[in-house]
Amino acid sequence: MRSQIKLMTFLAAVLLMFFTLSLPAYSAIEAHSFDTDLQRERYQSFIEEMRCPKCQNQNLAGSDSPISADLRRELYEMIKEGKADKEIIDFMVARYGDFILYRPRVTPVTYVLWAAPVVLLTAGIIVLLIMLRQRRRLALMQSSSALTDEEQARLNALLVDKKIEEKTSSANTSSAKTKAIKNNVKNNNLKDNQEPH
Repeated sequence: MRSQIKLMTFLAAVLLMFFTLSLPAYSAIEAHSFDTDLQRERYQSFIEEMRCPKCQNQNLAGSDSPISADLRRELYEMIKEGKADKEIIDFMVARYGDFILYRPRVTPVTYVLWAAPVVLLTAGIIVLLIMLRQRRRLALMQSSSALTDEEQARLNALLVDKKIEEKTSSANTSSAKTKAIKNNVKNNNLKDNQEPH
C-alpha cells in the first residue's frame, strides 16, 4: 500500500511538472474570430511580416512577449474596423519606427544603406586598378632604365666629352669677353685723346 501511495505521489508530481512547464506554450495561442477568410489572411500576413519591438529578430507570430500580444490584439482590432493595409503599416511605423517591418520601405534614407556597398565596391575596384597600373608603369620604367655595361660606358664617354666641351666653350667665351672689353677701353681712350681740350 505504501508503494502504491509513493507511486501515485510520484505520478502526480510528474504530471504537475509537465503541466507547469507546458503552460507557456499554451499562452501564445490566441483565438480570434474573423468575419471573412480575407481578414484572417491579412492578420496572419501582418503578424508574420512585423517584428516584435522587444524581441531580437522574432516576428509577432512567434513572440510570447506582452508587447507582441498587445500588438496582435491591436492588429486584430484594426482589421476588424476595416482599416486598409497602408493605414495599419503607417500606424505601426509611426509608433515603433521602421524596425517593426521585416522588409523596410525604400526611402531616401535607406538608399544610402542599399547603395553604399555597391559604391564602396566600385570605388575599391577603381583604386585597385589604378594601383596596378602604376605598379606596372613603374616596373616597365625600372626594367627599361637598367643599362647594359656597354651602354653605361658609352654614356660615361659622352658625359666626359660634354664636360670638356663646356669647359673649353666657357674658356673661349670668357677670353672673347676679355678681348671685347679691352677693345672697348682702347677705343674709349683713343677718342678721349683725339678730342681737343
